[in-house]
Amino acid sequence: MQLNGLQITWLGHGTFKLVTPGGRRLLIDPWVQNNPACPENQKQVGKLDAILITHGHFDHINDAITLARESQPDAVVGIFELCHWLTRKGVANCRDMNKGGTQEVAGIKVTMVHADHSCGITDGDQILYGGEAVGYVLEFENGLKAYHAGDTAVFGDMRIIGELYHPDLAFLPIGDHYTMSPREAAYACRLLQPRAVIPMHYATFPLLKGTPAALREELQKLGLEQIEVLELQPGQTLS
Repeated sequence: MQLNGLQITWLGHGTFKLVTPGGRRLLIDPWVQNNPACPENQKQVGKLDAILITHGHFDHINDAITLARESQPDAVVGIFELCHWLTRKGVANCRDMNKGGTQEVAGIKVTMVHADHSCGITDGDQILYGGEAVGYVLEFENGLKAYHAGDTAVFGDMRIIGELYHPDLAFLPIGDHYTMSPREAAYACRLLQPRAVIPMHYATFPLLKGTPAALREELQKLGLEQIEVLELQPGQTLS
């Protein structure tokens, strides 16, 4: 698949660093310092133009406050309740939104879509309500569209996401136990009809047993061999 100037670096788990065709730097789900899958040479992410957060679980938000202070992004995007919590923690430039909404962030269109998952924020010894888990559809400067599903089960309205936004590329969890397995992820591809899929949220912990090879097998069972599986290693950049 041709990315036409988009650079994608997987930092392990659900965390990705993107450099857009226009040179903007985005981080999705800021978990790097204590992320066992993130290579040491990738833990300093540098200047960011935007941070996008899918939900409030520690393995997606744990470094949000620190990185927002260090990288000084122009926008930190999340659902309303999550941004309210981040603002109270001193994070500047929070750009809250909700499902179905679209806003321009760092020169790209960001649409918040549904995810089927929980969203509690661990704050000290309590778990706070963090709104709902979400995914994002990103439309880059070159017209390429990518869907980052966040943590989710497969759900029927992925067909609507496919029909409304026509994502070229889908970032889908495959680890099982807390999210979709390869079987459900393959069915999600059937609903979304992307040109390519990047598997994520697997192998970080022993419980997350799904593999890209299993995803390819499940796609073949559904007659979807034409969907390219872009398997990355943590720290690897696709461009």
